Amino acid sequence: MSQAIFVERHGGPEVLQLRDHDPGAPGPGQVRIAVHAAGVNFVDTYQRSGLYPRSTPFVLGMEGAGVIEAVGSGVSELRAGQRVAWAQVSGSYAQHILAKPDSLVAVPQALDSERAAAALLQGMTAHCLAHSVHATRPGETVLVHAAAGGTGQLLVQFLKRAGARVIGTCSSDAKAELCRKAGADEVIRYDEQDFAAEVRRLTDGRGVDVVFDSVGQSTFDGSLKALRGRGLLVLFGQASGPVPPFDLQRLNQHGSLYVTRPSLFHYVAQRAELLEHANAVLAAISDGSLQLRIDRTYPLAQAAEAHRDLEARKSTGKLLLLIGNRG
Repeated sequence: MSQAIFVERHGGPEVLQLRDHDPGAPGPGQVRIAVHAAGVNFVDTYQRSGLYPRSTPFVLGMEGAGVIEAVGSGVSELRAGQRVAWAQVSGSYAQHILAKPDSLVAVPQALDSERAAAALLQGMTAHCLAHSVHATRPGETVLVHAAAGGTGQLLVQFLKRAGARVIGTCSSDAKAELCRKAGADEVIRYDEQDFAAEVRRLTDGRGVDVVFDSVGQSTFDGSLKALRGRGLLVLFGQASGPVPPFDLQRLNQHGSLYVTRPSLFHYVAQRAELLEHANAVLAAISDGSLQLRIDRTYPLAQAAEAHRDLEARKSTGKLLLLIGNRG
């Protein structure tokens, strides 16, 4: 019997349960996929905890890669035996899933399934942030929080390729070295320094053009202070908790600032947009121009441990669940 990780009630990692689950044969307009690897992401922890509410019980996970086992009627663009990856198929912490073709992308021959599963959600997020949420221009100075994390390292690389000067923040010397390897021009230990004050020093008092903030509650105020007048704060995560309501007048007081809270899924809602971001990421990893770090892997049954490590910020790269035979 096929198995999957269920959330039967909202809560901590301990609520994750391995249960028998077979999605069955593909219906019209569907394909059945044998999952080789599933990505572990903060959005999964938000859904598990109830921060992003979902009706229970449900199978967790959004991202993965595997091989198509069977295609349903009306599917002509995909075939059995084809390797595919995805970043928005609910229920991906499973040995088998059913998916619609328009949510899948072909995996290049040069790329194995583990790297494909590790690359897609964080890679598309980073590419989207650097090119769609904000069109990065040569000469801009930007601040990236949690720059040693999986998304952070990829974002630093895309920003550098676009010509930006990148300041990264992190919380240890080991993570600082990873930030520099990714290409950060300056690194701030925000557990030791007032990062907003240090940004002002590094920019001769001007501030940065853009802040990319995936941390949320604990960095939000400092991120506003680190921006130049009419700068942009891109809040794309809340690893430290959600940002409380605040008076919009503060944006005026700090220099007519802009704040946006993007979701990747709004930027890949159209098939053409999905392919643009996905193909850019997979091609760059395949040819070696984008470096991807897989930090830790776990068997499916240890999904709770993966969540604990992610939420404790023990990771310096991607966390993966390895499922069954891998390609």
